[in-house]
Amino acid sequence: QYLTEICHIPPGEILVITFTKAAAREMKERYLRLTNSANTAVSFGTFHAVFFQILKLAYGYRADNILRETEKYQFLREAVYKQKLEPDDESELIGSIAAEISKVKNDRVNLQEYKATSCNTKSFTAIFNEYDNRLRRSNKIDFDDMLVYCYQLLKERKDILGAWQRKFRYILVDEFQDINAIQYETVKLLAQPGNNLFIVGDDDQSIYRFRGAKPEIMLNFQKDFPKAVMIQLAENYRSTECIIKGAGR
Repeated sequence: QYLTEICHIPPGEILVITFTKAAAREMKERYLRLTNSANTAVSFGTFHAVFFQILKLAYGYRADNILRETEKYQFLREAVYKQKLEPDDESELIGSIAAEISKVKNDRVNLQEYKATSCNTKSFTAIFNEYDNRLRRSNKIDFDDMLVYCYQLLKERKDILGAWQRKFRYILVDEFQDINAIQYETVKLLAQPGNNLFIVGDDDQSIYRFRGAKPEIMLNFQKDFPKAVMIQLAENYRSTECIIKGAGR
C-alpha cells in the first residue's frame, strides 16, 4: 500500500513472495481491503508458484508436468527396491530419502562428494540418479526442480532474466527466516540491478531447517546488501506484561 499509494510505484512492478498459498492469499486480500480495490496488478505468490510461472513461460510447462506426491513415492519406492535395501520401516526410509534428495537439490550439493545419512552413500546415489532419470523420462518436475531449473534458467539466459528484472522492480519477501540457499540466490538475481528488496523475518521462528531452510541467510543479509536498513520490531503488542516477563526470564 505504501509503495503504490504513497510512492506511486506501478502495482505491476511489485512482487510479494511467501511460503504458503494461504499466506499469499491472505496478504492479497489484506492489500485489496487497505486500498479499497477490486483487483490488483501486484503479484502475490509462493516461491514455487512464482518460479513455476517463469518456467511455464520459458519451457511451456503445464500443471500436469508437476509430479504428484503419490507418483514421487512410487518412483522412490521402485528405486529403493532395486537397491535391495531391507529397512525395518519402508515408509520411513522413503520419507528420509525424499527429504535428503530435496536437501541435496536445494543446497546444490555435488552428489559425487556427498555423504548420505538416510542409507549407505552408494545406494543413495543410485536412488537419486534413478529417481532423477525417471522424472526426465516421464517429463515431470518435482517441487525442488522448480527452484533448481528456475535458478539455472535465469543464470544461463540473461535475456529472460532481464525481462523478469524489468517486470519485478520491487520484491517483498515474508517469513524470510525459512528461505533456503537456492531461493535466496534466485531472489538476488531477480532483484538486480536496483536491489529493491524488502524482507521480513524472525530467526527465532525458523522451523524448516530439516527442509533446507537457513535462518543464517537472513542474519547475514547486510553482508550481501551493505546499504540495507534494518528495522527491529522489539515491542511486543500481542502479549500481556506477565507473559512477556515470564518469557524474558
